[in-house]
Amino acid sequence: MASYVRIGYYVRTMIKKLTRTGNSVALVLDKPLLDQLGLDENGEVELSTNGQVLVVTPKRDPVREHKFRKSLDKINQKYAGVFRRLSE
Repeated sequence: MASYVRIGYYVRTMIKKLTRTGNSVALVLDKPLLDQLGLDENGEVELSTNGQVLVVTPKRDPVREHKFRKSLDKINQKYAGVFRRLSE
């Protein structure tokens, strides 16, 4: 019998208004949220969307991202046959 580890996390949902800044609009993030994410006014974020949902993520460390991708490639090479059989 397989056992599963349930990983949960709390998601905070907020309604925010966009603010005009010159010819652009800005999304103002409150200090408690910035503190929780480890961001300040000089922090960089990544924006991604599927056309309906906007996701704002603290910018990833490029060294850490590279190490993650390299590890993922090794796992995919080592277990490619297993993954293929599981997907069938």
